[in-house]
Amino acid sequence: MENNVTTADNGKTASIISYFTIIGWLIAYFAMHKDNRTELGSYQLRQTLLLNIAAIVLGWGLGFVLGILITTTGIFSLVSISYLVQLGIFIIWLIGLIGAINGQKKPMPIIGEKAQTMFASI
Repeated sequence: MENNVTTADNGKTASIISYFTIIGWLIAYFAMHKDNRTELGSYQLRQTLLLNIAAIVLGWGLGFVLGILITTTGIFSLVSISYLVQLGIFIIWLIGLIGAINGQKKPMPIIGEKAQTMFASI
């Protein structure tokens, strides 16, 4: 019986740690989840992987496009678009983190369901 408690605990711990940057995700996956897979851990790791990828791609892509637009137009208020996107990512991250802390398999808005199909092997 004690092993089941430990397994559930490890799944929750890995879930929470995976929310703290891509380094946290790597630690959660390789140190906690890979040899002791749990349903909760897999669910949250899939979501955080897609969230990290989306945040990186949006950050770089938006930075590149806005950089060109600001350079060519001189309209520096375009930076506010980047702030709005970052705020949106933060809100999605926070919703997911609260679900992980509560031990729930609750999908993140926009990306949650897609992550479950894209990374089904995790």
